[in-house]
Amino acid sequence: MAKKALGRGLGAIFEDVEEAYRQEFQQDNSRIQEIDISQIIPNPYQPRSVFKEEALRDLASSIKKHGLLQPILVIKKENGFMLLAGERRLRASQIAGFDTIKAIVADYESEKLRELALIENIQREDLNPIELGRAYQELIDEYNITQDGLSEIIHKSRAQITNTIRLLSLSERTKQLIAENKISQGHAKVIVGLDAIDEETIVNTILGQHLSVRETENLVKQLKVNPSSSKKQKREIQANSSLQTLHTKITNFGLKAKINRDSLTINFKNTQQIEKFLELIERLE
Repeated sequence: MAKKALGRGLGAIFEDVEEAYRQEFQQDNSRIQEIDISQIIPNPYQPRSVFKEEALRDLASSIKKHGLLQPILVIKKENGFMLLAGERRLRASQIAGFDTIKAIVADYESEKLRELALIENIQREDLNPIELGRAYQELIDEYNITQDGLSEIIHKSRAQITNTIRLLSLSERTKQLIAENKISQGHAKVIVGLDAIDEETIVNTILGQHLSVRETENLVKQLKVNPSSSKKQKREIQANSSLQTLHTKITNFGLKAKINRDSLTINFKNTQQIEKFLELIERLE
């Protein structure tokens, strides 16, 4: 499979998208709509950030006199439209005092627009590490590129991309905990590559004992450093993990409990708390 064109920058993609629709517009102008300028939001990934005021005023005068000869390009969003191409024309139309502007509403399924959307998605700030890993993998699969190639496109280090994608190999439960920010990406990087049982054990210990990333690293090393005693260590860690999990459930249930080495002490103030504890035991069965 040949590689798709990717990596020339967002500016080039904007130009390609607009050119494709310009050619289509020349054959069929039925796609043009008159849109309220107030409904159009700027593209946050617009490569150009400086617009010469004098040139904009000249363009505004031309639009006033001759009208807008070339429609802008937008895509439909939930609360209006997002500008893809034509920011100078949009700004000049605003200067000219127009409330509406001619626009082509782009087809989201076009190849160039999908490419743009994928890159836009990666550059969002609210993606959790699992969503980001899936977005990286989607770009790699969609365009048949390497992680090095993706690194050049989105200006992220190869190591960062690799480590983020590796998170996808974790169990569904662990990925959900990462997505919910109950386990940090730093913790997750440490446990990637463990077998399913060890992964679950370490995750439970992180949650139960509120381990730091450094403490988690040391715990994982204990499982790997001495193969002859690893089974015993695993049993001890698993037992401690179970104890911590039980402690968390008891305290979340509103009861007081304390761990002392290998024992768990529960303090009851009254019979109501004992009944509450028995209720918890029934739930755990």
